[in-house]
Amino acid sequence: MRYFSTVLIVVIFFLSANSTYSQDAGTLRGLVTDSLSGEVLVYASAYVKEINKGANTDTRGYFIIPSVPANKTYTLVVSYVGYQTKLMSVRVSKDKLSHYNISLSSKGIQMQTIEKVGERYEFKNETKVSVQRIAARELELMPKGVETDVFRSIQYLPGVQSTGDVSAKYYVRGGASNQNLVLVDGVTVYNPFHALGLFGVIDPDVVNSLEFYKGGFAAEFGGRLSSVMSISTKDGDKHRFGATASASFMTAKLLLEGPIPNGSFIISGRKSFSNKILDKFFDKSHVPVDFYDVSMKANFTSPDFIPGAKFTVNAMLSGDNLKQDNPRVEDYKWANNIFGLRWLQVPDSPLFFELAFSSSQFTGELIPKQSGAPPKKNVVDDFSMEMNFNYVFDSKDEVVSGFHIRNIGTTLNMNNAVGVPVEIRTDGTSVVFFAKYKMLRFDEVDMDLGARLNAVNLSRNSSVVVMEPRLNIKFRPTDNIALIGAVGVYQQEISTLTSEYDVINLFEPWVISPVYIKPEKATHYITGIEFVPSDDFRVTVEGYYKKIDNFPVVNQKKILVTDPDFVTGEAEAYGIEVFNKSRVEFVTLMASYTNAFSYKKLYGLRYYNKYDIRHQVNVNMDFDLGDGWNVGASWIYHSGLPYTKIIGYYDKMYIGDYFYQNSLADFRQPYTILGIDNLHRLPEYHKLDITLSKKFDLGFAKVTLDASIINVYDRKNIFYFKRENGERVNMLPFLPTATIKVKL
Repeated sequence: MRYFSTVLIVVIFFLSANSTYSQDAGTLRGLVTDSLSGEVLVYASAYVKEINKGANTDTRGYFIIPSVPANKTYTLVVSYVGYQTKLMSVRVSKDKLSHYNISLSSKGIQMQTIEKVGERYEFKNETKVSVQRIAARELELMPKGVETDVFRSIQYLPGVQSTGDVSAKYYVRGGASNQNLVLVDGVTVYNPFHALGLFGVIDPDVVNSLEFYKGGFAAEFGGRLSSVMSISTKDGDKHRFGATASASFMTAKLLLEGPIPNGSFIISGRKSFSNKILDKFFDKSHVPVDFYDVSMKANFTSPDFIPGAKFTVNAMLSGDNLKQDNPRVEDYKWANNIFGLRWLQVPDSPLFFELAFSSSQFTGELIPKQSGAPPKKNVVDDFSMEMNFNYVFDSKDEVVSGFHIRNIGTTLNMNNAVGVPVEIRTDGTSVVFFAKYKMLRFDEVDMDLGARLNAVNLSRNSSVVVMEPRLNIKFRPTDNIALIGAVGVYQQEISTLTSEYDVINLFEPWVISPVYIKPEKATHYITGIEFVPSDDFRVTVEGYYKKIDNFPVVNQKKILVTDPDFVTGEAEAYGIEVFNKSRVEFVTLMASYTNAFSYKKLYGLRYYNKYDIRHQVNVNMDFDLGDGWNVGASWIYHSGLPYTKIIGYYDKMYIGDYFYQNSLADFRQPYTILGIDNLHRLPEYHKLDITLSKKFDLGFAKVTLDASIINVYDRKNIFYFKRENGERVNMLPFLPTATIKVKL
């Protein structure tokens, strides 16, 4: 590993030196947008018909096709999900970049069959492994539940586990939920969930595209061990003002968008107004949750100011307030506030340059009422600057490099395991450089070779310089089969603290690794095979192994004041995943199977993770019936989750201030005796959800009606057993829901 940086520099220099321009060729670049709104279209397919050479648009809406024979006229074919394919004549000049702005027209509701275009070019020109891309139109077809949610949509992917209906929190390939990085326009969101994890804070109506990495992510991503969800939001309608209002049984939402001088804006706000659905999620227990979220974005571009520049400012605010009726149960409130400013520069060359500044703040507070104890409080302040460069050579190879500077401060107020109030205040600055070389010049082999160099670390206990090498490789022995592999090292210096013995962790504070704890570290090994015979059929089989060291937990065995508040453990996970996505006429199918194993080692004991699921099957079907009608069905099955069995109770004596005790009974409190950690299994889980959707075009407005049934056959899936009395708590029963959306 220590020689990896030298090897990387030598390889990049050698490959770059052999990627010079051909004297008889030029480069074709395009920006693909929606003809009505001007919104960029992500993952659109573009290819030159005469030479059968193409590319897909990136998250900025751009595609680059290098090394096109010059001084000739070609037919460029551009297509996208749900849009009419466009053929246009283009001409490429010698030794120059030829740029075209391309707009596509959306199909009417009479022609809403989803075309998955571009699979072939993604298959031939992509080095990423374990990644799922979801565009805005595809997000509408994902399973909805109570309402469309970004985080619930990924729970139907292989390798992604959840603990059931009552939470949108997810666990990826045996990793903890705090090991998942969530980025909104490049800004970190520390707690992306509403209502105890029931919904995500990100309004799906503002999402333009989503990239979800389950492992093996490249050098531009870091700071988390398990997964990355990178969300790009919409810019807003550049041609006309519009409004969209929607409501479900639980929330109401309003979205406004429109043009501004040399740009556009979009703003969306959502507010809860009913707890009846939420009560169903918690087995008829009244849960008075009150939450909101607001998303805003504006962009500006003008050739008179800086040619080729685009400036974007975005913000997202969210808040939750959980006030319990029971005076013995704590209230809980939390909030996210993120802000970002980004400058994208697209010069007259195959180069992209980005400079971004961002701020992300999270606050969480658990407030006791009857006891009068001080509240538990957690605050995270994250200020970041990043600069990225992306250059495409004539050989199709790419160099991506940049650096991130981040200052993070965390504050935690709580009582430790022996009841002593403590304040843990930490802050640090990290400076990270990254570089990678994407080798795409060969037809049979693609490679992504890169590394992150942690020059300055958040944790004072980490090494002076930490290297995180990454390698992704894809080998195609035939036109429709690819062998894939990835290996990488990942470091995480900020994580949440959870109790291994709590059934539900309500308060999960973020802290930087203390000086006596080494930062978390993970190593990923991934291998697999892809089979893509056509744009309408894809099968992927992947096997993985992940080793995690130094994950922190609250020290439940603390006795003396001098004992550490936190201890570390180890974890490992491995498994195999099978995923199929196919389309036959008006039916789209997504099906997957996962066989996984996940273990922890703590206090010298090796045991199953609480989210260890041995077998999981997901089946999703979408039927486009035409004339705006759509039917969706999703079925999920998984084997039982581990749990720690209750084996008895006794009255535990606590010795406090003797003079304030009224009797010997004041010394005694009921205490639950637990068995071996996660030795037993809950019953298997399965349920069927269906959705019926109808779109109406009224001329002055477009109306979408969704009616859903959750748990169609009323399966009594268990959530957990209450520790105080062993009572069973179930998940969602048979539950009909509906939403309406009106777009003006």
